[in-house]
Amino acid sequence: MADDSVPITPAGLERLRAELKHIKEVDRPENVREIETAREHGDLRENAEYHAAKERQAALEGRMRFLEHRIGHAEVIDPATIKSTRIGFGATVTVLDLDTDEQTVYAIVGEDEADADRGRLSIRSPIVRALIGKSKGDEVTLQLPKGARELEVVKVEYVPLS
Repeated sequence: MADDSVPITPAGLERLRAELKHIKEVDRPENVREIETAREHGDLRENAEYHAAKERQAALEGRMRFLEHRIGHAEVIDPATIKSTRIGFGATVTVLDLDTDEQTVYAIVGEDEADADRGRLSIRSPIVRALIGKSKGDEVTLQLPKGARELEVVKVEYVPLS
């Protein structure tokens, strides 16, 4: 992986492309209409609608540049093509918390795809950094603010993510 490349799954890349398309085809034209309507209200120095529309325009342009950069530097890694027993990008990992006997499933994804509520952790997260390179049966000790946490790797698989 090059220093400026962004690891991402095919599904994650598709979501970024869809968001960029939506901004270009829906949000930006809508924003242009908002600016035109606000201009019709007269004095721009005291026109709150105009200033809000211009702020939204700047936010949309910033998000577009960000998305274009991420898409342009994307290193697409399809988990379904990986054959490994070790934890790495794209792995779906089942871990057992040795203190609580609770099992949790995590999918290791790129930063733009991370969503802890859905069990998708960024490749850069502390939990994932501790798990990288481990295999089924390995134990990991995580140092967390509320104390150490012992995890055992129960299962490592590489499956397509949606």
